[in-house]
Amino acid sequence: MTTRPDARSGRRRAGALTALLTGVALAATGCGTTHTATAIPDGAEAAEYVSAKFADKLQHLSEDFTGNEPRKSTLDSFARIDDKKADDTITAVQIGSPPTRLSKNHSNRDSGAFLDSYHPAGSEVEYLRLGPLYSSLAPTPWVSMPYTGHNYGECFWEGYSTVCKMLNSVADAAEADRAAKQAKSLPDGSVELTAEIPLRIFLEHRVIGFPEQLLANVSESMRSEPLTALIVLGPEDELRRIEMAGTVSDDGHELEVRMAYQVLEPPTENDLPPVPDAGEVTALKDQAAVNDFYDRLGKIQSGG
Repeated sequence: MTTRPDARSGRRRAGALTALLTGVALAATGCGTTHTATAIPDGAEAAEYVSAKFADKLQHLSEDFTGNEPRKSTLDSFARIDDKKADDTITAVQIGSPPTRLSKNHSNRDSGAFLDSYHPAGSEVEYLRLGPLYSSLAPTPWVSMPYTGHNYGECFWEGYSTVCKMLNSVADAAEADRAAKQAKSLPDGSVELTAEIPLRIFLEHRVIGFPEQLLANVSESMRSEPLTALIVLGPEDELRRIEMAGTVSDDGHELEVRMAYQVLEPPTENDLPPVPDAGEVTALKDQAAVNDFYDRLGKIQSGG
């Protein structure tokens, strides 16, 4: 199963890239970390509390992602349907306001399968570095194209898009009262929220964009089974971590998801590449050239 990065531009989302396999957890600790915690409410009160927290976090998500603070994170994901699998890591960096942004989407199974998207603050173009798997797309290691993200919010950028999708899927399940919910207060003042998300809602939000031919093997029974989500909010209600995982099976088919999004130490200018020299860049100057590039990229990623 080929992974395709959920990139910033609308063309990259809608046309060429069909299999974003990323996940989330905004903290350095893993899913198995044990905390001494106190349950906040029980029963219906827990459901109401967790639903309110999810709704509030979605409303204020941009406050976590904007501003002058430098941010660096990794998004690791593993996804599998039967024997078709993808295993990828996206490293995302933003510095400054307006931000310079870099996202490095690398396969963990093929070192030559990577795409690095780079937009220097204020630039009218964005750059895409091509891994060896994509070297046939241009005679240079980089391509450039007109930057179209001026009027889009944080959830449009690859570094945060999966966070938004996961929060939306959890919020929808909670609001529909289809999630098992629990809230715990941790000793450091943070709050741990857990929920079970029906696979159907997860797929509807395209948290992972599985190819349609593989989804044909995912039965209605499987779509009703839950995935487990964990969200940790810090003492100031800031988003610290999101995780989602689960395995569902039926009638000889199996789907597995493991996702983790981790915030790293704040980046510096040393985390950013220099702006490519003109001789290293093939310029895609108009929409027709951009469309053609992503059509050819899509064929490589689909094995065509």
